Amino acid sequence: MSPSIEDYLPTGVTIEDVITMMAGASTFLVVVAVWHAFLRREIGGRRLRELAQRRQALRHDYLHGTRKRESMLSTGGMRQVVDRLKLLRTSKSEAMQRKLAQAGWRSSDALVRFLFAKLVMPFLFGGISLFLFQIMHLYHLPTMTRLAVIMGSVVVGALLPDIIVKNTILKRADKIRKGLPDALDLMVICAEAGLSLDASLKRVSEEFGRSCPELADELAITSLELGFLPDRRQALINLAQRTESKGIRGLVNNLLQSDKYGTPLAQSLRVLSAEFREERMMRAEEKAARLPALMTVPMIVFILPPLFIVLIGPAILRVIDALSHM
Repeated sequence: MSPSIEDYLPTGVTIEDVITMMAGASTFLVVVAVWHAFLRREIGGRRLRELAQRRQALRHDYLHGTRKRESMLSTGGMRQVVDRLKLLRTSKSEAMQRKLAQAGWRSSDALVRFLFAKLVMPFLFGGISLFLFQIMHLYHLPTMTRLAVIMGSVVVGALLPDIIVKNTILKRADKIRKGLPDALDLMVICAEAGLSLDASLKRVSEEFGRSCPELADELAITSLELGFLPDRRQALINLAQRTESKGIRGLVNNLLQSDKYGTPLAQSLRVLSAEFREERMMRAEEKAARLPALMTVPMIVFILPPLFIVLIGPAILRVIDALSHM
C-alpha cells in the first residue's frame, strides 16, 4: 500500500489544516502587496535628504583635510586686519576668489589668508633683508647695492603670493588635463548604460578619487550642483570657471550643446575623448622630438671629453715618452 500525504504530516495536523494555513498566508501576502502598491512614497523628500547628505560629505571631504592647518593658523587676527583695511571690498577680490578656487582653495578663509599674505610679505622680506644687509652687514656691499637688494626683496615679497597661486593653478590644470581622457571614456560607458549626467559625473568622481583627485573633486561638485541648482547650465558654467583647463572648457561646451540641441551624449563624449587622446599623443611626440636637441649639450659636456681622453690619451703618452728618450 503506497504512503499518502497524511503520513508525512505531523501528528494531529490534517490536510484541511494545511490548506487553511496556506490560504491565510496567501491572503496576508495579497494584502501586503496591495498596501505596498498604494503606499505614498516621499520620493522628493528622500531625494532632498540624499542631496543634503552628499553635500555634507563633500564639504567634510574638502574642508576637513585642511581643518587642522586652519586651526593652527587662525584667521581671526588676519580677518580683522583685512576688514579694517577694507581689502575684501575691492573690485579685484571676486576675481582673486575665482583664482583661489582654480587653485583648489575653496574655503571661506582662503581669500583672507591670501590678502593678508600679500599685505605682510613685502614688509617681512624687506625687514629681513634690511636686518641682514644693513644691520648685520652680512656681505660688504656698496650702499646702492644694498638698497637695490632691499627693494628687490620687497618686490619679491609682493609678487610671491601671486606666483604661488599661479603655479598651483597651472599644476592643477595639468593634472586635470592628463586625467580627462580616461574620465571621458568612463563617462561614455556610464552614458551608454543609461545613467543621467549627474549620476555619470558622480560615478566618475568616485572612480577617480585616487588616480586624479583634482578632477574627481571638480566632477563631484558639478554633480552636486546639477542636483540642487535651478539652472543646470549654470552648474556646467561653474565647472569651467573653477578650472583653468582647455579640456574642461571643451567638455562644458560639448555638454551645453548636447543639452541645447538634444544630440546623443555618449556619441559627443566619445568624439571629444578621441580628440583629447590624440592631443595627448601629439604632446608626447613633441616631447620625444625635442629630446635629441636637449641631449646635445650633456653629450658635448659629459661624454665627448672622456671619449677624447680614452682615444687620444694613449697616443699622446707615447709621443711624450718618445720625445723624452730622444
